[in-house]
Amino acid sequence: MMVLHDVTELRRLEQVRTEFVANVSHELRTPLTAIHGYLETLLGGALEERDDARRFLEIVFRHTERLGRLLDDLTDLSNIELGRVTLRLEPVRLDEVVDSVLAIIAPKAEAGRVALASQLPSGLPPVSADRDRLAQILINLVDNAVKYTPEGGRVTVSARPAADGRVEVAVADTGVGIPPTDLPRITERFYRVDKARSRELGGTGLGLAIVKHLVLAHAGELAIESTPGRGTTVHVTLPAGVPQ
Repeated sequence: MMVLHDVTELRRLEQVRTEFVANVSHELRTPLTAIHGYLETLLGGALEERDDARRFLEIVFRHTERLGRLLDDLTDLSNIELGRVTLRLEPVRLDEVVDSVLAIIAPKAEAGRVALASQLPSGLPPVSADRDRLAQILINLVDNAVKYTPEGGRVTVSARPAADGRVEVAVADTGVGIPPTDLPRITERFYRVDKARSRELGGTGLGLAIVKHLVLAHAGELAIESTPGRGTTVHVTLPAGVPQ
């Protein structure tokens, strides 16, 4: 008996798996190499230089924080993709979630001298969402926007009823923007437009992938438009919730 298989799909899946493992290995190796180097320097005598020792330990601490964020994001993304995340859908007022998200991101925005604003019309219907996961979506988007917006720029969260009865939320920034060639891949795992800058800013390369899967899990849609040098707007469209 001869059994024929379509090897094209198997090869594609194997390539995806191989690329994922390679990316994870690289993302883990980068901070671990830095941690090893600084600890080796400290053990080699730099501990006696108080100022240098403190600076090196602060760098090591930042790298361990990045490792923690990376592992948390990997676990979260894996659980979402495997359907292990259960959404507790309920009518959620966007103004409450947006206000809490902006309060969380405000210190980072102030440090970078980036203005935060919200533009939510009165009478906006609630959305059908898991409150915590909706907050996670917006935190990722607003945090990203602040990271890539230069000093003096602005990040605005707005919302409006969509024509089909759903609700559209938009996070717009006046940042560096995304080149058209990179836009189709921007939500892929570990895809970065500027790898060096992303790592410098503490990004894991998984934030937008998590956002995409969470939006899809809500039966929503994600759209991104951007102009290099002028900014980016991310649109999230979610089903409207029935007020209780």
